[in-house]
Amino acid sequence: MTDTMDRRRLLALATLLPLAAVAGCAGGPGSYSLEDGVRRLLTLSTQRAFARLLQPNGFYDEQLARIAPPEALSQSAGDGRLSRIVGAFLRSEGMRRRVALALNQAAGQAADRAAPIVLDGVRGLSPADAVRALRGGPEAATGILRERIGGSVVEAMVPELAGIMRNDLVAAMSAAVAEETGIDYLELGRTVASQAADGIFRVIGREEAAIRADPAATRDPVLIALLAPGRR
Repeated sequence: MTDTMDRRRLLALATLLPLAAVAGCAGGPGSYSLEDGVRRLLTLSTQRAFARLLQPNGFYDEQLARIAPPEALSQSAGDGRLSRIVGAFLRSEGMRRRVALALNQAAGQAADRAAPIVLDGVRGLSPADAVRALRGGPEAATGILRERIGGSVVEAMVPELAGIMRNDLVAAMSAAVAEETGIDYLELGRTVASQAADGIFRVIGREEAAIRADPAATRDPVLIALLAPGRR
């Protein structure tokens, strides 16, 4: 990983504001509104999710987020000679893993574009959203967030994914594929971006469920008060 990518990923994490900045800092738990508390829950869930996914090989190592490349790649290759070349490469276990790593690393590199969009979505939750999130299941707040911004997260990652894969994926699949021009990298980028966005929200949802199950572990008085039994 280059120094530039390290800086980009640190900047992505930096966009996720400290919890104290989400709802102000005065007066203790009683000074926070319901929507402030739900935003706080989602902010911490998102921080934890991106901290995992922006690690080297974060998408590949995270089972909930790992990109499954063979089907997406075969579809983008279309019919004919290129499709046969792709199929031959993907029958090799070693090549399948190499291609999977390339796609998952590309997803990780593009995910920094998703972080500020997710944070903006958290900020934009309405009081009605907050009530619905609090009364819902263990991943309800993440589900509402995904409804609001899921498409925007996908579209933000497509251009970078297409460019990355045009270089890195072709290199992973050897010069034989590099000589061909039949892969639709924009469409492949959209396919992988959709899978990556699914993974991002699955990991955020898991973190939300963990916080709801044990709010005391956060040592955050606002979350403890918000999620205490009998509050919902």
